[in-house]
Amino acid sequence: MDIIDAIKQRRSIKSFDKNHKMTYDEIKQILELAVLSPTSYNIQNWRFVIITEQSIKDKLSELSHGQQQVSEASLIIILCADLNSWNKHPERYWANIPEEPRNALIESLKKSYKDKVQLQRDEAMRSCGMAAQTIMLAAKSMGYDSCPMKGFDYESVGKMINLPNDHLISMMVVVGKKAKNPSPRGGQVPLSELVFTNKF
Repeated sequence: MDIIDAIKQRRSIKSFDKNHKMTYDEIKQILELAVLSPTSYNIQNWRFVIITEQSIKDKLSELSHGQQQVSEASLIIILCADLNSWNKHPERYWANIPEEPRNALIESLKKSYKDKVQLQRDEAMRSCGMAAQTIMLAAKSMGYDSCPMKGFDYESVGKMINLPNDHLISMMVVVGKKAKNPSPRGGQVPLSELVFTNKF
């Protein structure tokens, strides 16, 4: 499936085939594509907690207000971010470039993020949002469906996965074989209301 079709056909699925199991190679392929998503300064601040064990999925479903897609999906990806990734061995983010520009990037990175808590959080959300879209489109191109989710108890899920203190959870994406087609799209606002040329 090409990218245009994947974008057009991607929907938020609420009912999955609970008996379908994704292979290790399929899950790995989705994650290998996810880590090609862009991040500011190439800090790669996303962290992915993958859940395939049914008992854990059932517990996550409870923490998601009983939403069945969490229990039924083949794969749950909890998208987290390391808020301090900008300051954890940043030289590795540019390992393939010469030393002088690498050192300049490290200096610029630290000036940009040091003591800027809101920026660190904003960057985490931007990075995870782009990775989530990559995951959903990759899944669709592989014949799977998905659902992005924010409706869960973030604090309890964080405790459940041993979320480090300097990390946050952005969202979850569930992936699997759909068991039921979604309802028709509710309606798209026309481009004339959404797109502005050069200024509002």
